[in-house]
Amino acid sequence: MYKVNEVSKLSGVSIRMLHHYDKIGVLIPSKKTEKNYRLYSDEDIKRLYQILTLKELDFPLNEIKKILDDKNLNKKEVLSFQKELILEKRNRLNNIIQSIDEQINDLGGNKTMSKKDFKVFDYEKIKQHEEKYKDETKRKYGDSDAYSECKEKTSSYGENDWKKISDEANKIYEELAQLMDKSPADEEVQIVIEKWRNHISENFYDCTIEIFKGLGIMYVADERFTKNIDKYKSGLAQFLSDGINAYCDNHK
Repeated sequence: MYKVNEVSKLSGVSIRMLHHYDKIGVLIPSKKTEKNYRLYSDEDIKRLYQILTLKELDFPLNEIKKILDDKNLNKKEVLSFQKELILEKRNRLNNIIQSIDEQINDLGGNKTMSKKDFKVFDYEKIKQHEEKYKDETKRKYGDSDAYSECKEKTSSYGENDWKKISDEANKIYEELAQLMDKSPADEEVQIVIEKWRNHISENFYDCTIEIFKGLGIMYVADERFTKNIDKYKSGLAQFLSDGINAYCDNHK
């Protein structure tokens, strides 16, 4: 067992922050002495590692707690997903670094900035945002029925189809943004959450509860999704994620 100061030295997390993690329930030590000293097990240390990894990916602590407390969670799958997100972030940062290097080398030069130079800062438009569902489904489920269905459905979509899908998505996002003063579990909010699930099922693939729950996590895990959704209203991605989580809990 590890004392709190030993965990702090091992992980670099302050004792004060470890106390906070205990207080909010995200990392409760396995044992406490009669004098109320915290003692951490090897499993607690592994959980702390998961917490720090998810924090690095910009997960809020309340979402981290939900993820790690999920008894149906496939830990290997979560680690793989974390790795993929970190690799994506690294690739994007590498592109930005390369762009900065090019600007440094051109200091004093006459290079004209082009659209390509700004591409490293560009986030996906709504159509690309919707199409990303296909990639996430394939990565999560491989050549599953869901991915095959999505591929078959979207392969025939033209410009008008994508515009219709984007317009529907806009409407749902805007409708949900108007309800952010309510609880994510509120009946009115849940009706809109179900609209979003139906939107995915009708246009991409059968959005099962398992897939829907995974999407809810991804909306706050992947900064591209978060940024796109938060364009409608700050905090909407988290609200949507919480609403999906409540929806899935009620439809097990």
